[in-house]
Amino acid sequence: IFTGAYCINPFNGNRVQIWVTNYVLADYGTGAVIGVPSEDSRDWMFATKYDIPKIITLQPRDHELKLEEMTEAYTDKDGVLVNSAEFTGLDIKEAMKGIMDKAEKEGFGKRRVNFRLRDWLISRQRYWGAPIPVINCPHCGEVLVPEKDLPVMLPEDVSFDQGSLSPLASSESFVHCKCPKCGADATRETDTMDTFICSSWYYLRYTDPHNDKETFAKDKVNYWAPVDQYIGGIEHAILHLLYSRFFTKVLHDAGLVDFDEPFTNLLTQGMVLKDGSKMSKSKGNVVSPEEIIAKYGADTARLFILFAAPVDRDLEWSDKGVEGSYRFLNRVWRILGHFEEAIKAGKPDYDVTKLTKDEKELRRILHVTIRKVTEDVRDRFMFNTAVSSIMELVNAFYAFQDKEMNAGLAREVAENLIKLLAPFAPHITEELWSRLFEGQGSVHQQKWPTFDEEATKLAEIEIVLQINGKVRDKLMIPADTDREGMKKIAMELPRTQELTAGKTIVKVICVPKKLVNIVVKG
Repeated sequence: IFTGAYCINPFNGNRVQIWVTNYVLADYGTGAVIGVPSEDSRDWMFATKYDIPKIITLQPRDHELKLEEMTEAYTDKDGVLVNSAEFTGLDIKEAMKGIMDKAEKEGFGKRRVNFRLRDWLISRQRYWGAPIPVINCPHCGEVLVPEKDLPVMLPEDVSFDQGSLSPLASSESFVHCKCPKCGADATRETDTMDTFICSSWYYLRYTDPHNDKETFAKDKVNYWAPVDQYIGGIEHAILHLLYSRFFTKVLHDAGLVDFDEPFTNLLTQGMVLKDGSKMSKSKGNVVSPEEIIAKYGADTARLFILFAAPVDRDLEWSDKGVEGSYRFLNRVWRILGHFEEAIKAGKPDYDVTKLTKDEKELRRILHVTIRKVTEDVRDRFMFNTAVSSIMELVNAFYAFQDKEMNAGLAREVAENLIKLLAPFAPHITEELWSRLFEGQGSVHQQKWPTFDEEATKLAEIEIVLQINGKVRDKLMIPADTDREGMKKIAMELPRTQELTAGKTIVKVICVPKKLVNIVVKG
């Protein structure tokens, strides 16, 4: 419902409509939120239904969004701000700090951390889990098990019959004991602790697993921990991860570890979906791995999953996508087989100065791919874009299918292509490696490829010629041409002289590697 009222956006002074809706969460922020249709799926649908204007405020880095072409919100929280006053052009992560600084400086907002740690009921009526070290005495009440009697071990004489009680309650030898305070007959607590109790710190025990004197030696835990990279599902975000942080801070305060955060870096992986929902037996939308592997092989299934979506986003299962991955691996097999003789004849230390123009371009693409895949895998976990780069390299390799190729280059491309593809498709690459590079051991024992910076440089680039801001021509120039050189080349073009004849040239604007804009009047 539109209230008929408006508020003022304090960043730019614009009026914003105030609506009451049924999807705003009362416990999120203050319960009133600003809708950004271009970046939020629900806001997009809401604005579309009620004909509320949409404004693009975030552009991806690799292409330009246009409202008239958009059918859904751009929900990747990465890119550059647009239509954002003084923050336009800034990276979103860089801009966030400046936006909060301005809100606090001008007094209309302030930073706040929302904590989502809730009360935690740790008792479970199940066998697995650590027994709760408490004894119930009729005289003393609840009594902690003395430290000398720890750990309390799980009994083995238990029954797993269905019932409301924990299986531990069925063990007479476990339940009945003496009160450590008064010596009277007493009973043990039969609930076990939630397994999150153990998973909140067990990785720290891994640093010193055989220590029978203490939980772990301080020098060992400080050497190995905190964990460099944590990978888990989104369901861990407000349970396991927060509990682990809580435990670690307690251990730090107790002087047992020198760090107060358990994990240095977090990667939250998406789920595999089928028909728009999470795969589950109850929904009948599970895809059998055995069937996929039997028909296409394990490499195809693996490659499709890594290529189909960013690792932190949900992946929609697609039979066509699986077919595409299968066809790609077959293309790799065919092109390497086609150049098998040249690859085996090629020398690692061949003379790159003797390459043709087309061969130099293929070598440039190879080394650009090595750099891209290395950075995508090592720094960003962007497996899908890494695979995409490898596919582009294979396409460039295929352009030589009906041509002669320098044997040294054929060997260099093949060797690095197989190494780059190996983590994604380990079986076919091992077979290709043993066939083409016999006697060199497993591909998975080779050193990761390194790129030649000089080889990645373009010899020529395409720039745009504009007259008064309108594109009039495109031209190729040497990649290292400076502003003065760009201006000279552009001004000498017959097309430029034709379009500026009889007019006054006011100024020439050169944007390196992009464009030359000639401003004229008359």
